Amino acid sequence: MTCDLVIGDRAYSSWSLRGWLLFDAFGIPVRTHTARLYTDELPHLLADGYFPGRTAPTMRTPDGLVVPETIAIAEELASRHPETGIWPSEPAARAIARVLAAEMHAGFTALRNHCPMNLRVSYRDCAPPAEVLADLARIEVLWSWARERTGAKGPWLCGGYSAADAFFAPIAARIAGYNLPVGDEAAAYVAAHLAHPSFRRWRAMGLVDGADQPFYRRDWPQRPWPGPAPLPARAVEGTRSENAACPYSGKPVTHVLKLGGRRFGFCNPFCRDKTVADPEAWPKFVALLAA
Repeated sequence: MTCDLVIGDRAYSSWSLRGWLLFDAFGIPVRTHTARLYTDELPHLLADGYFPGRTAPTMRTPDGLVVPETIAIAEELASRHPETGIWPSEPAARAIARVLAAEMHAGFTALRNHCPMNLRVSYRDCAPPAEVLADLARIEVLWSWARERTGAKGPWLCGGYSAADAFFAPIAARIAGYNLPVGDEAAAYVAAHLAHPSFRRWRAMGLVDGADQPFYRRDWPQRPWPGPAPLPARAVEGTRSENAACPYSGKPVTHVLKLGGRRFGFCNPFCRDKTVADPEAWPKFVALLAA
């Protein structure tokens, strides 16, 4: 059975990113319902079966329990799906991961305000004030402490990818998007997030999911996004394609992209455009490409 998850704009809603990663990164099925920020869409959507939720993300379980707030969502999913490893299995690592998630949930106001998440751009310089630099210093202390205390050898904070990493994914996006100054260890952690398959899928959807939100526009010099470079796909006219059915839904082809001289079809513009944004982020398309 599948949960429902209300989210905001993928390009901008850092809280929604955290909530969605708790599903996608751990292989838990979910149906997403999107509401555009700064409109009446979110309150109207939440009023229809998501009481007492007021924010995105808000989860509704298959048995009808409504769970707002990302920490509550993480704990409830971990209880219902203990095999997924949302929290580390080792007690000390699990405690440290919860410390990280809790401070992320409540802290770093200066960084949030100066650098709101925007996955559609990356700036060369955002002139971070002292308060933002202090937040960054605290984040680096936490990341280094977690890795040292848990003995993490791979890219993640507490061993394997956990809820702590899902919670810090929007911070990694901010560091990348605003070219914030961090040391080599933190920069490597940010790069691991940018290359994570679930993060890449979310960002690909965010690039094509609705119009730009004026609130997030900044007049700073831009640079290319520092994550993995996508394959050079482009949308094209017509319905002629190698595949007769959409690789995601199995429905007939109505929209087509071109990549490397080959044409691939999809059942709607969103399926096509999210694939154009980052073809290698989508395993079903990669399988089609390799066929």
